[in-house]
Amino acid sequence: MTKLKYLAVEGVIGAGKTSLADIIAEEIKGMLILEKPEDNPFLQDFYNDRKRFAFQTQLYFLLSRFRQLEMFPQPDLFHKTIVSDYIFAKDRIFASINLDEREMRLYDKIVAILEPIVPLPDLVIYLQSTPERVMHNIRIRDRKYERELKLDYLMELNEAYNRYFWDYNASPLLVINADHIDFVNNKQRRRELLNEIKKPVQGTRYYNPSVSLL
Repeated sequence: MTKLKYLAVEGVIGAGKTSLADIIAEEIKGMLILEKPEDNPFLQDFYNDRKRFAFQTQLYFLLSRFRQLEMFPQPDLFHKTIVSDYIFAKDRIFASINLDEREMRLYDKIVAILEPIVPLPDLVIYLQSTPERVMHNIRIRDRKYERELKLDYLMELNEAYNRYFWDYNASPLLVINADHIDFVNNKQRRRELLNEIKKPVQGTRYYNPSVSLL
């Protein structure tokens, strides 16, 4: 992993992106870049009324993610790899299920200007999980702005994520079945996962851990 300049972790809300990005950055002494959804002033309103607040919420996320990645830091003597808990392209996954046709046309025009400036990761790790599992994780962490999240929205989002990464080829991709691996609390599982991530990836590779060590 230390040979990579930029590594990104992705997955549906509650899949464990930030936790894994933090673990990887600590393991390889990488520089950590985290998005901060709680800073979006429209997010809680969006979960209460998706249709009314979708465009404001989406545009805020798009521009804040662009600002972070536009000023992409260069690896230095102490941090040879950048680790983030999102990719810029994720924004369109959300937009595709939340914006209406007119909003999507405007959104696409904005993205066409911004996207060429944003760097692509050298490796993307996709944490694949079921809506039921991520809902369980969301309920456990109990963030105030996520309390109105509905299972049907997570199901729709999960399907959109799977469709997107099924055809993903912009970077090498490691798909991890995250339903049966507790890499936060189980040290053995964490070490297994880190060892798997350290293996070279060309194209797309899948990792499906055994259930017995959960």
